[in-house]
Amino acid sequence: MNNDNDLFGDLIYSYTRKQALEDGTLIDVTSMAREAGIKYPVAVTAELYHGYIEPTEKEQEHGQDHDGRLWDVLYMFVFNARKADGSLLHYKVSFVKEQPDGELRNETQKIKAVIGPGDDANPVITLMMPYED
Repeated sequence: MNNDNDLFGDLIYSYTRKQALEDGTLIDVTSMAREAGIKYPVAVTAELYHGYIEPTEKEQEHGQDHDGRLWDVLYMFVFNARKADGSLLHYKVSFVKEQPDGELRNETQKIKAVIGPGDDANPVITLMMPYED
């Protein structure tokens, strides 16, 4: 066996982090992450971003804004990462969330952080819902 193709066969499909960023599956938040002291590129999944970081109109009327919510997600990552060991981290962030009945309530959401190699094998961080891969 001379290479991986001999053992595994031809590559069927590949989906890169760059493609995920381009198609909106991942949203790059590296700029604010750097302000929070994170030195590696950071992206959040579209589900986390649109479901929790991006406030609804009613949430905005009650003082919630995109940058503040994103900062909370990143700051809590930094706080928890300092005491973590390994490439997988679960942590919690509290949000003011509009409920289906229109009321606003505090909601604690668990977030999963995965630190691993990016497309060029350098470390990247992806923040997501706990059930996402």
